[in-house]
Amino acid sequence: QVQLVESGGGLVQAGGSLRLSCAASGRTFSTYAMGWFRQVPGKEREFVAAIKWSGGTTYYADSVKGRFTISRDNAKNTVYLQMNSLKPEDTAVYYCAAHTATGWAAVTLEYPYDYWGQGTQVTVSS
Repeated sequence: QVQLVESGGGLVQAGGSLRLSCAASGRTFSTYAMGWFRQVPGKEREFVAAIKWSGGTTYYADSVKGRFTISRDNAKNTVYLQMNSLKPEDTAVYYCAAHTATGWAAVTLEYPYDYWGQGTQVTVSS
């Protein structure tokens, strides 16, 4: 089992920045990759960014590329999502997730992720 706890969400004006954190505990050695997803009420959850736990390869959704940066601190078992130049359309509940099976090709999809955090609200005002 892997437990994930997100933090760092909040209210920010458009153009501002926030950094989300996701602390992992439990069987973290089994983690292959970590991802961030977001969801707006009434819409499907969408992929934001992912990072390989070993090596640090990253991948981003086009909508956040150049504005968001995913990183990890292996010693702290923590993944971060630095969000800059925030837009009102970035408003959502943000979830981190752990992917334990190998297979980078599917990191943008929900099904490979075995564990999910409880989510943290990000609200960007115009």
